[in-house]
Amino acid sequence: MFNIDIDLIKKYDKPGPRYTSYPTAPHFSENFSDEQYRASITENNMESNKTPISLYFHIPFCDTLCYFCGCNMIISNNRSRIANYVDYLKKEILLLKNYLSDDRLITQLHWGGGTPTHLTSDEIVDLLSFINSNFNIAQNVEASCEIDPRELTFEHLSALRKGGFNRISMGVQDFTHKVQVAVNRIQPEDITRQTVEWIRELGFESINLDLMYGLPHQTLESFSDTLEKIIDISPNRIAVFNYAHVPWMKKHMELIKPEDLPTPDVKLQILKHTIETLTYAGYVFIGMDHFAKPDDELAIALNEKKLYRNFQGYSTQAGTDLYALGITSISQFGNVYSQNIKTEKEYFDKIDKGILPLAKGYLMSDDDILRRDVIMSLMCDFELHFKTIEDSYKINFKEYFSKGLEKLKGFLPDNLVVIEEDNIKVTEMGRLLIRNIAMCFDRFLENETGKVRYSRTV
Repeated sequence: MFNIDIDLIKKYDKPGPRYTSYPTAPHFSENFSDEQYRASITENNMESNKTPISLYFHIPFCDTLCYFCGCNMIISNNRSRIANYVDYLKKEILLLKNYLSDDRLITQLHWGGGTPTHLTSDEIVDLLSFINSNFNIAQNVEASCEIDPRELTFEHLSALRKGGFNRISMGVQDFTHKVQVAVNRIQPEDITRQTVEWIRELGFESINLDLMYGLPHQTLESFSDTLEKIIDISPNRIAVFNYAHVPWMKKHMELIKPEDLPTPDVKLQILKHTIETLTYAGYVFIGMDHFAKPDDELAIALNEKKLYRNFQGYSTQAGTDLYALGITSISQFGNVYSQNIKTEKEYFDKIDKGILPLAKGYLMSDDDILRRDVIMSLMCDFELHFKTIEDSYKINFKEYFSKGLEKLKGFLPDNLVVIEEDNIKVTEMGRLLIRNIAMCFDRFLENETGKVRYSRTV
């Protein structure tokens, strides 16, 4: 069980990257051209012909607006608009297929949003059938879908299960009615429990529930009640996100009154209680905001040093090339990051011209790749062996990262890291502040002028 020192959290609470990539998305450039993108995919496919693929599909539509939402979403119940978007997803699949070998195996599939289950059950069956007929899907594929239980039917879940999905993730945020009203997401406990019963009845292998702290009217007592109910529901995984109130980035967040938000001290008390309660209940603290039961693949991967991190968060699928489809989605393959167009019109226009809907991208340098390896090792393994990096990159670690190691020494007095002759080890408390620790090795942070705004690290 974790014992959280709130004073330490306060000391290190500052803005910083989440490191779902390195370099992070703010550094992607519109100067990365369509020609460069196509050439990169082709080259990567030739070099990595046997590398497994992870597919992500962004389905942005939602029925109603959740005021806390930081996702790229579209509120719409226009069924023809939604059907048209699905048609263009299919067209993008066919465009992407031109650059990939037919025998490349899909080992991971994820639908995110928005709300993928805002599609009808027939639309789900149709899109899944198209995906399954156009890609080489592994028999043991890890296939997950985000759902919203408020507009869900048993038929939605049945369509997902029959189409090959074996994992479900859904938001709960908070069971307290007053909180739900304030964020415009009324989701009674019985609806959540009914949905979980359906998921289990249909034989899905894993359930993840999302919670969020820092929402209006939350108190330590009210969130404690939510936690006890979540533990009783007993999902395989739990994610507990920090609400970032950023109305300058997401205008709809202005609908949340700042005076209704819990104070920073209350937020930290909620975080401390959450980590201690979930670990006492038997969940393994994976890192940052993720928890899993000890027999879950995430917990096993953590123990075996096989954890991975990408734009979906912590994952067990290391070594795959991620190709993402739909507006705003981000791909990662070889030494390239790319992000799709953000608006429907531009997305449709590019696809109609037979062009992959690229908005911007990034071609990593040798230094970027090296630093990514270091940062991701810290984020996922919570330790780093210098010789491993030295053998892979032919460098002297202490010389190359002298500045980073000097910054890292600042964490020693608080026992957040241990620096030995040939390795770095992150302590139990340090894992909670792993973003701060990883920032020591981020070259871009040395030169940023304040234009990039990150969420707070805790």
